[in-house]
Amino acid sequence: MNRSTVALAAAAVALAGCAAPDIDQAVRDTDRSVHAFTGGSLQLSRTQQERSAREAIAARLLSGPLGMDDAVRLALSNSPAVQATLAQRWNDMALAGQSARIANPVFTFDRLRDAGGLSLDRLLSVGLLDLLTLPRRQAIARNAQAQARTQLAIDVVDQVNRVRAAWVRAVASQQRAAYALQVKEAAAAGAELARRMQEVGNFSKLQRAREQAFYADAATQVAASVQSATAAREELVRLLGLTEAQAAALQLPDRLPELPAAPRAIGEVTAAAIAQRLDVQLARQQLETAGQAQGLALLDAIVDTEVGVQHNTLIGSDGRRETQHGYELAVRVPLFDWGQAQRAAMNAQSLAAANRYDNTVRAAGSHVRQSYGAYRSAYDIAKHYRDEVVPLRKTISEENMLRYNGMLIGVFDLLADARNQIAAVSAAIEAQQQFWLAEAALSSTLVGKPAPVDAPPLANGPSAGADPAAH
Repeated sequence: MNRSTVALAAAAVALAGCAAPDIDQAVRDTDRSVHAFTGGSLQLSRTQQERSAREAIAARLLSGPLGMDDAVRLALSNSPAVQATLAQRWNDMALAGQSARIANPVFTFDRLRDAGGLSLDRLLSVGLLDLLTLPRRQAIARNAQAQARTQLAIDVVDQVNRVRAAWVRAVASQQRAAYALQVKEAAAAGAELARRMQEVGNFSKLQRAREQAFYADAATQVAASVQSATAAREELVRLLGLTEAQAAALQLPDRLPELPAAPRAIGEVTAAAIAQRLDVQLARQQLETAGQAQGLALLDAIVDTEVGVQHNTLIGSDGRRETQHGYELAVRVPLFDWGQAQRAAMNAQSLAAANRYDNTVRAAGSHVRQSYGAYRSAYDIAKHYRDEVVPLRKTISEENMLRYNGMLIGVFDLLADARNQIAAVSAAIEAQQQFWLAEAALSSTLVGKPAPVDAPPLANGPSAGADPAAH
């Protein structure tokens, strides 16, 4: 092989050099960029030793009641779904890097014999456009890898937000189920008292039926609450990726966390941080990729060119050898397809990417305002129940107890008041759950993964000032 062939091959190897994606570095970068969500717990486990370490972390976290932050750490270290997401983004980055490599050269060898002697033809060819467009394709590949890393961060934020919401629902459902059981026990006592009072003639059949109906409703609420708590717990188990043994060891706190002393200030969620949002970054990267790819696919499709070097040896019938050197150039002739359809498709792709970017930027502020509005409403409602409604119901109950002791009202007036207090406490638990769901959704929205936000619950209990004894 002559010098020109060697030089061409060496140049191709040098130009095609592209480092394989470093998934460990990508995971560390993601862990750093969304540290408020991951807490430094994100990692891809590929060896048995790493998997064993994950199992040890899970065992430690499951040794006591699992808090919200611990649930996130457990999901990131234990969930196969998280590991699958990391592996899929690794795949995306590897494929993006592969797209920037030059196709391997083609070596052709011909051995032809005729009456005049023997011909040995050797040809080494590479795609000329592969070489000419390499810098541009490498830039596109780098941008595609950046998109994969951004998408990885978005996926992680989404997974963490789902775990937080599932944890809130599981704890709140468990809390409601425990309270429903207390209500049932109180209702059973009231129904038994009504039965005895009817037997001695101090209670009518209608009055006893009302107490019995309340007990029947309470028993139904217990069954429904237990099933709701089971469903919420199993949703959390799935998101945490727990095994059967781990699910059996899962313990949840008895109550949701207390409300923070003050809500987040509006200054924390202003549109100043929109440029750093993950969805805006991804849309911008997609727009840049569309612009860099403009015309590149069309060039390859209609004017593909290959260049090669030849080294031929001719051996005559008398044994004499002749050597031929040269090159070969193959050019695709755009006779039937001038690329109008591809050109229109690329223009449409670029236009779509530009409009998606504009739409993402414009929608970002709206998502933040909507999410913050839901967060503040949920905080104000939960705080109102905690500081106003529930204390008022407690005060009313205490006053009615004094009236009962003074023989101003009867025992069933106390039971009626207890029902009102039950409704207030149940609504307070619901409002507290809604706040923590809104808080998780706001955190997710601020980094660029808008999460659905339910409307704050409306008060469905009786008025705090209602006095059942006055009826």
